Amino acid sequence: MDAANIASHLPAMARRQPHTAAVVFPAGRDRAGRVAYTHYTFRQLDTESDVLARGLLSTGIGPGVRTVLMVKPSLDFFALTFALFKARAVPVLIDPGIGVKNFGNCVNEAEPGAFIGIPLAHVARLALGWGRRTLQTLVTVGPKCWGGLTLADLRQRGLAAGNLALPGTTPADLAAILFTSGSTGPPKGVVYTHGIFTDQVEKLRQLYGIQPGEIDLPTFPLFALFAPALGMTAIIPDMDFTRPADVDPVKILEAVENFGVTNMFGSPALINRLGRHGETHGSKLPSLRRVISAGAPVAASVLERFTRMLPADAQVFTPYGATESLPVTSIGSAEILAETRHRTAQGAGVCVGQPVPGITLRIIRITDEPIATWSDSLVLPVGEIGEIAVRGDNVTRDYFQRPDHTARAKIPDPASGGFFHRMGDVGYLDPTGRVWFCGRKAHRVITPRGTLFTIPCEAIFNTHPAVFRTALVGVERAGEMQPVLCVELESAAPGAPAANHAQLRQELLALGAAHALTRDIRTLLFHPAFPVDIRHNAKIFREKLAVWAAGQMR
Repeated sequence: MDAANIASHLPAMARRQPHTAAVVFPAGRDRAGRVAYTHYTFRQLDTESDVLARGLLSTGIGPGVRTVLMVKPSLDFFALTFALFKARAVPVLIDPGIGVKNFGNCVNEAEPGAFIGIPLAHVARLALGWGRRTLQTLVTVGPKCWGGLTLADLRQRGLAAGNLALPGTTPADLAAILFTSGSTGPPKGVVYTHGIFTDQVEKLRQLYGIQPGEIDLPTFPLFALFAPALGMTAIIPDMDFTRPADVDPVKILEAVENFGVTNMFGSPALINRLGRHGETHGSKLPSLRRVISAGAPVAASVLERFTRMLPADAQVFTPYGATESLPVTSIGSAEILAETRHRTAQGAGVCVGQPVPGITLRIIRITDEPIATWSDSLVLPVGEIGEIAVRGDNVTRDYFQRPDHTARAKIPDPASGGFFHRMGDVGYLDPTGRVWFCGRKAHRVITPRGTLFTIPCEAIFNTHPAVFRTALVGVERAGEMQPVLCVELESAAPGAPAANHAQLRQELLALGAAHALTRDIRTLLFHPAFPVDIRHNAKIFREKLAVWAAGQMR
């Protein structure tokens, strides 16, 4: 298969390790609670996705056809995704956790020509009119309840097509549209080419030394697709992927133990839940070589608990990036726990490490306006907080059907023939070249006495043992912005003792007053449970908290 296609990794691995399991899926449990698994080897997955790719082509789902894929993590999900890549169709991947209205808006914005989904997804599509204007081809993964084809029909068509040649691919060809979570602003479709995907896979391979034959436990569906491309066996855990913070730690430990998992991806919320379980029960994860956690900064206390479960030479790596560009930087738990955590607790921000090889990273002056052309005069000196801007082969060029957002996020660089992507995050470089993350640009609180950045301020209050997490927001009072700290306590957990809010308020105010950075924060509000993104259960919806805080203060 054409090496430019991201799916070309699959036939290469099928030749290299044909009988090695590519994907293992929990198919159910017996009466004793023992889990049973089903799987595809690399050869089986490659063969099945070839058959389905030819079936897709026979129905008109071919090069450039945008195709909404609404299939739960399963063997079919993997086979269909690789089949779409092989047919050079364009999967449109939208997180169902963004809400029904946002989901429908994303579907309509993508203007798909095809829709592949489980029966429930088709029910929602019909009831809510998703893609009504553009959809031409429908495929149901499951019982057929209406017009269109089933997955079985696709398979039969693919078998009948014999050795029909699959279309060629160039690195510049459109590969997929991945919608952002919409944690700040509306969800946007990020345009991925095959070249971007290929570079992303290679960066992950080199950065973490991932080898074919490793065993991966991906607890986020999109990251699961990287495993077969990297030659790893993907063990799909028995969990609700939309609720990582509610995962059953016993089932995760079970999967690690059953297969000797060497690599794991988990959101900060999932890592926190596993670490608490391990602390209580003395659980260990002796086979793990590395853990990768992304989506939001991971608190040092969470890393400390979780790393006690790992072998001495294993680390938790926290790559920094976004849907538009990943990875950008990376740092390991050893460096965080030995050094950077202490500066974080003093309000220095969260260190996210050095830029990965192949990434050019600059800190530029903060503005909310588009920047028409790159100039080195935009760059700020070491130690000064500004917006993070990056350039590299794994950085996406535009948003689908969103020229206004593209203009605000991309800076053309005529000298290099490329562009810089504005991450929408603020931070600074230290003298060693490490990046320190200080929060989202949109979340900064601009007061008459200066600008407050969320992450440095919150970290000071987060050192209090009764605090689970905090969120700084701005509330307009008497014509000016007032900083307000929302506080979620450890005691919010079920069964925890009730907190003395009056005493805690005084202790937290005293803690803030001891630092120049936070002494102007004099309003504290206790919140029972922060609203967070469903994808990672870690990104705090500060816009919602600001509305809540304004209501409380009225």
